[in-house]
Amino acid sequence: MSAPIVVHRAVRSGGRAVTINREIAGLAHDDGDLVGFLRRAGVYDAEHCLDDPRWVEWRGGRAHRYEVT
Repeated sequence: MSAPIVVHRAVRSGGRAVTINREIAGLAHDDGDLVGFLRRAGVYDAEHCLDDPRWVEWRGGRAHRYEVT
């Protein structure tokens, strides 16, 4: 079973798409954006789950990096 939150590969223009339970939450340009999406989705203590693989799967790039490398 995969994590309910997926941070996808960075796009050329910058930022990473975020899905929560397979629903598009938005395009995050930094951890603040990501935390905002999670809070709006009802994730309690959102900033502390970013590095927990049970909650967040970072695909196609390093965690906490939002630019194309």
